[in-house]
Amino acid sequence: MVNYVIIILAFATFIFTLIGGLVTIRFRRILPYFFAFAAGSLIAVAFLDILPEALELSNTIDFPTKYIMITIVFSFFIYSLIDKYFITHCIGKECDVHGHIMGPIGAASLTIHSFFDGAAIGTAFLVNSSVGMLVAFAVIFHDFTDGINTVTVMLKNKQKFKKTLLFLFMDALARILGVLTTMIITFSVSVLIMILSVFIGEFIYIGAANLLPETREDPSKKTLIAMAFGIIVILILTSLI
Repeated sequence: MVNYVIIILAFATFIFTLIGGLVTIRFRRILPYFFAFAAGSLIAVAFLDILPEALELSNTIDFPTKYIMITIVFSFFIYSLIDKYFITHCIGKECDVHGHIMGPIGAASLTIHSFFDGAAIGTAFLVNSSVGMLVAFAVIFHDFTDGINTVTVMLKNKQKFKKTLLFLFMDALARILGVLTTMIITFSVSVLIMILSVFIGEFIYIGAANLLPETREDPSKKTLIAMAFGIIVILILTSLI
């Protein structure tokens, strides 16, 4: 019975992620607000969701906190180098048709993070059904914003519409694969901690340095409201876990 419940929940995460991304695509005219929302939610996810999870895991195996912080700083620095030296040639605000490599890199990392979200659901069900349901619903509620984040990262970096849809689909599918993977293998806690730390540094960079500057080009104060809303949404979702 539980296996069917896990499958249903896994497909629910798939649907909610797609809905979030498609809503963003449908209302592209107000992209600055989506950029602001994504910036706020990504930074909030890094500090309110992933970092506490990494620290909690580190306490279970006496993993040095210093290593986590070093990895975060190193990840932030590496992604800033990628953004600086792998950007395509731009004139003013117009980039060439190949777009900006930070789009696929950011979307791919969000997809990997989604994979571990799915793995978290599968692992939680191994503890007991109640914990599994709690984690699953928290992830499902979070999936809508993940779909928004994936699409905004791609569109902000001048990626083509078809490629954006492909990454959105991959992001949605990743959670199902994560759930299925927990039925086959178990991740090392120390490896998981380091992966989470890399995500923290990258999400802080994408939110603060890649998406947030886009909001400054819009004179409306509504972008600040959108960013605050993104933070509040993640704060609420993380409180539900």
